Amino acid sequence: MNNEILQIAERLKGLREAVGASVEEIASVGGVPPEKYTAFENAEEDIPIGFLKQIAAEYKVDLSALLFADEPRMTSYFLTRKDKGLSIERVSDYKYQSLAAGFLNRKADVFQVTVEPKPETTPIHHSSHAGQEFALVLEGKLLLQLRDKDILLEEGDSIYFDASIPHGMQAFGQKPVKFLTVVI
Repeated sequence: MNNEILQIAERLKGLREAVGASVEEIASVGGVPPEKYTAFENAEEDIPIGFLKQIAAEYKVDLSALLFADEPRMTSYFLTRKDKGLSIERVSDYKYQSLAAGFLNRKADVFQVTVEPKPETTPIHHSSHAGQEFALVLEGKLLLQLRDKDILLEEGDSIYFDASIPHGMQAFGQKPVKFLTVVI
């Protein structure tokens, strides 16, 4: 795993230790088996945003603190200039840029996501989490799988869905896809 995943894993472990929770407790809150949580904490597996959002909500910390080690401060507005949002590459072909990380007590997390294309035979990783999600394709084509249904989204297309449904996304075709996603 890359260095950014390692840092998130360290912050996740630090939170668990700070609140005095067991691996089993945190795993239960995040809706994963303890073995999977341990793999997250050891930076052996990519940690889904939805999982981190559930943990952050349960323990009343901001998602930005887990993702970026940065605490939000703004209460009236937070401006993000083009290409200046806090950025993280969860894996080498999946880059998140937070567009609202500095706003305190926000109701949703907003990201611009860039996904590099993979060979068509690469399986799509699925995750699920509480809440809802919105995606708007800005550039390229996005293949979204909701359970077993494939939905192809092109520039300007958007979708709003129940995030508890197992879902996965990947670039479709030979070009990267850039999309806006809102996780509520």
